[in-house]
Amino acid sequence: MTDGKIKVLVAEDSTVTRMFLVHLLESDPKIRVVGAVGDGQAAIDFVIQHKPDVVLMDIHMPLLDGFEATRRIMESHPLPIVICSSTAKAKDVVIAFQAMEAGAIACIEKPLGHEHRDFEVMAAHLLETVKLMSEVKVVRRTARLRPAPVPSAHRAPAAEYKRAPAQIKLVGIGASTGGPPVLQTILAGLPKDFPAPVLIVQHIAQGFLAGMADWLNQTTSLQIHIASYGTTPLPGHVYLAPDDLHMGIGAGGAIILTRENPENHLRPAVSFLFRTLAEVYGPERTRRVADRYGQGRSRGTESDERQGSSYHRTRPGKLGGARHAGRCHRPGRRHPGVSGGQDRRCADCAGQAKKCYSEELRS
Repeated sequence: MTDGKIKVLVAEDSTVTRMFLVHLLESDPKIRVVGAVGDGQAAIDFVIQHKPDVVLMDIHMPLLDGFEATRRIMESHPLPIVICSSTAKAKDVVIAFQAMEAGAIACIEKPLGHEHRDFEVMAAHLLETVKLMSEVKVVRRTARLRPAPVPSAHRAPAAEYKRAPAQIKLVGIGASTGGPPVLQTILAGLPKDFPAPVLIVQHIAQGFLAGMADWLNQTTSLQIHIASYGTTPLPGHVYLAPDDLHMGIGAGGAIILTRENPENHLRPAVSFLFRTLAEVYGPERTRRVADRYGQGRSRGTESDERQGSSYHRTRPGKLGGARHAGRCHRPGRRHPGVSGGQDRRCADCAGQAKKCYSEELRS
């Protein structure tokens, strides 16, 4: 970004769509498209020669598809890659999450034509995603660093979790752009007998949620579900908010789903989930927010803070990739998430690499 603009490579096999994306990206004064290619191999060659800041990667391309191109780039010349898909077909979703497992940091839906009623919203989301993801500090991927279920032999002893039931009734997580790989890292670090249920609101392109649930089921030890109304959440189970529905907890402890108005232009909204947790559990809640520079911290979380709960926020846009994000716990506590396996404190990490941000607010 020598001229102050984010350098973007567009990898898209359709000439018309490629031109459309280039035009859309360059409509933002902070973005400069430095290349546009039509296949995965050309994307790899361009990255090696020109080193863009971000790659906007299609799924279906000749020679190499989006997954294989992502895998090779992340193993040789790592940089932020955003998967951009126009469909939510099962095969496309599988490839998209394979690409995220290989190191892509976000998956978004291609904006539809100018005549579509959602064009402005989708276009703004694409532009903001590209800008946010350009600041992510990624790490080189190798076979041993790819996400996988945590072997039981490497998990913390069960005794460490036996204290949780008296302190944690339920875990709530909210994630926005770049959230899926962070969520995968967090959940993969939990044992299958984790003593509390986990509720997650993840903002993701319409139709990709089922694929994300399957991916998390395959790469973590927990049981992942798309939430259903009236379900009583069980320990060791993870419940994802369905597309276009707010998710929360009712007075009886069961999951509620509603089509109430969007909050902060979002449905599902993290603030809705946290507000219901505050109403039902009071100061006994624990929750984690993975958001964009803290913007997800809305009135819902502010209300939670006033009622005495702890608030732990991570900012993926400032983290050294999803590996690091998922292993960053509370300030001053040691964690193994720094590249090279070194054991440093959060504060030290933030001071040394300016990649890590975590804070805990108490009333």
